[in-house]
Amino acid sequence: MTAGQAASAPLGELMSNLRTQSGGLSSAEASARLSQHGPNIVRTRRVSAWAVLRRQLNNAVLILLAVTAVASVFLGDATQATIIGIILVISIGLGFFNEYRAERATEALHSRVQHTAVARRDGKAVKVAVTDLVPGDVIQLTLGEAVPADVRLLTVSGLECNEGILTGESMTAQKSADTVSADTALADATDLAFMGTIVSAGTGVGVVYATGADAEFGRIAVGLGQGAPETDFQAGLRRFSYLLLYVALTLTVFILLANLMLRRPIIDSVLFALAIAVGITPQLLPAVVSSSLASGSRELAKRKVLVKRLVSIEDLGDIDVLITDKTGTLTEGHISFIDAVDVTGAQSREVLRSGMLATDVDPTTGGVSGNEMDAALWQAEGVDSGALTAGVRQVAALPFDHMRRATTTLVDDPGRGERMLITKGAPEQVLTRCVDVPAVAHQTLDGLFAQGRRVVAVATKTASGLAVVTPSDESGLTLTGFLSFADNPKSAARDSLARLASLEIEVKVATGDNPQVAEKVCAEIGLVSKGTVTGIEIDKLGDNEFDRMVTETTIFARVTPEQKSRVIASARKHGRSVGFLGDGVNDALALHAADVGISVDSATDVAKDAADVVLLEKDLGVLADGVSEGRRIFANTIKYVLMGTSSNFGNMFSAAAASAVLPFLPMLPGQILLNNLLYDSSQLAIPTDRADPEQLHAPSHWNIAFIRRFMLTFGPISSLFDFLTFGLMLGVLHAAPPEFRTGWFVESLATQTLIIFVIRTRRTPFFRSRPSGPLVVSTLGAIAVGVALTLSPLASRLGFTPLPWQFFAALVLLTVGYLVMVELTKKVFYADPLHLAGPPVRTRGRHHRIERRASKFVHYPRAAAAR
Repeated sequence: MTAGQAASAPLGELMSNLRTQSGGLSSAEASARLSQHGPNIVRTRRVSAWAVLRRQLNNAVLILLAVTAVASVFLGDATQATIIGIILVISIGLGFFNEYRAERATEALHSRVQHTAVARRDGKAVKVAVTDLVPGDVIQLTLGEAVPADVRLLTVSGLECNEGILTGESMTAQKSADTVSADTALADATDLAFMGTIVSAGTGVGVVYATGADAEFGRIAVGLGQGAPETDFQAGLRRFSYLLLYVALTLTVFILLANLMLRRPIIDSVLFALAIAVGITPQLLPAVVSSSLASGSRELAKRKVLVKRLVSIEDLGDIDVLITDKTGTLTEGHISFIDAVDVTGAQSREVLRSGMLATDVDPTTGGVSGNEMDAALWQAEGVDSGALTAGVRQVAALPFDHMRRATTTLVDDPGRGERMLITKGAPEQVLTRCVDVPAVAHQTLDGLFAQGRRVVAVATKTASGLAVVTPSDESGLTLTGFLSFADNPKSAARDSLARLASLEIEVKVATGDNPQVAEKVCAEIGLVSKGTVTGIEIDKLGDNEFDRMVTETTIFARVTPEQKSRVIASARKHGRSVGFLGDGVNDALALHAADVGISVDSATDVAKDAADVVLLEKDLGVLADGVSEGRRIFANTIKYVLMGTSSNFGNMFSAAAASAVLPFLPMLPGQILLNNLLYDSSQLAIPTDRADPEQLHAPSHWNIAFIRRFMLTFGPISSLFDFLTFGLMLGVLHAAPPEFRTGWFVESLATQTLIIFVIRTRRTPFFRSRPSGPLVVSTLGAIAVGVALTLSPLASRLGFTPLPWQFFAALVLLTVGYLVMVELTKKVFYADPLHLAGPPVRTRGRHHRIERRASKFVHYPRAAAAR
């Protein structure tokens, strides 16, 4: 069925064509239609093996290697061409394997983030997975939802939808249940709600007429694919690559000119220079990074943390302040109804009855509620909801919104014999709309807050002749009493807060609840408060006062969505990396504004799709696991970077210097590449390495200046021991070119691989910081393979020759001396205040922040539809 047909068809005809009714489908019929139409999914992007392989081939280093291999073939050097070919296959293969596995892991993680909708099945309202919706389902639309399918509206109550994803317009579209004419444009079809659009106000009930790829958004989205913007982690890798490119080009030009001035063969000089350029680059850095992120995502998934983009793992480890909501995070998240009392504090059946009538549950049909407090009322033990609401008919309703903070229902009540308007909501708002509020009511309210109760005020007035409800009708009310609910503090919250404190993460609370309740909960779980401020007080502050308040305040109570977002923006402006944990529609702005938006699997559609990270369990302890894993991954990546830049730079500088003074090439181009391949391969186990506690203690960030200083400090030490090896080979062993090249190949491989055990920690290696078993095995294995190649039948073809035992004895002494000197230099290096803290906190560019926020808005509706 097309949108035009659904919009213009009379409701009776439409329902007949869809073979459904206002009570919805039966479970059996829904199941049969699901088999016929398929799941309600829009697959906007699939993992393509060819696309991943194509990205591997689009690499300047690999192109350089390929050109060198082809040149070697034409120049008759089959051995070198074979070595480079093997390097190409291994490099491309490893990169493809890790990236493909990472993308498959990401796809799997996305599939675990589920959305639900309230549909009428078997005559009752039940929650079903969005993917199980079928044409003919009658569903409810509520504030904050992504419309899960294309829907013809049956009834609406102040319903508005943001249809920017389809129309490009920022203004919301008001909806109506009135049938439009057949010639109405799709954008003006007010009786339709489209998949992927957002319910920005009100509620509605509609019948699904198109799902999946048959929906309007589905038709658009099926052929789309969109790359995500660059994260700070990726930007750091890019800047690091620029540094290496600059160094490689400098050395290449120097070597080429030196060899030409020495009148060496041009072809050999070019091949050697190209090998040096390739040799200084950590060819397997993308593989190490993708392996780290993929293994990290799998580890986090085991700990109930789903990362929607793998690179967000590093951003998660980056946060140093967490702003969280209270419900379900610091508290159990299970709201239970405690009591209904009148203004004096006495139990009141009438207050309970009025509260139940002002819920989003139809008293005549019952069903589930999208509001936790309403659900708690209807499910309260000992409360006979059927008896309390018998005979009452809902006439109209005004749904909750975050400005009014109240909901209002118009009912015909036979018990009272008249039409009544019932308003319930936040006490601060409801009391301002009441007349003659007795002083005792404030005392009762304060007493409930002091007990840590969540409180809803209930007020009523007669409404004879009223047929619809508007916000202006919420005035002249009579306060009847209060509904109190309990949400007890989590027993594990205290330990979770201690873990976050050990990670140097400051926790702040942003809640829509009363400040007294928030303060009591924080006190019970041991969160020390530096101060509390309310939304009303925030509005009175100027910009400078506001920024100072954000720094000095722990609890933000009764805050609006815009105020939450403003708090986050202020913290980020002052250099803090902010994580925000929220699960409601009122948290969407804050989730977008944060460096890392964190939501939970039970959150609203808007919150889950705005978030970078989704927790399957709303627990700060789970979040602490995620932060630790993010920091471990970054720490291991930096180990590879520091080791690679220092040892590669030193060895390639040695090669450049030696080529300028020796009458022969110090190492053949193929030998340089083979050395680099063995060295890089040994480090593929770095993602498995342990991280020292101090490496997880606080966020660390990319700092190219720090990496450059590290390279210029430790690189020359590597070169020094290379020169000692040169002296040994020429002055003591009187080595010919093959012996010289073999000796330096073995010494270079041993020193630059074993240095990882010193570089990986600031502690004393092995004694106070043990590397992982796989890293030890891979490192020693690479050295063993390198030595074995010089003794194997392939040695002569590779340009190697067996070495005397005296060389290996000297090699052991040289290697031990090298590692001792690096360890001593490391102590001095980190003792310098300039290096003590490691890479400092980065500053984020305004362009990147805007791009990243925009990407979330672009991705949200597509992701919602896809699930």
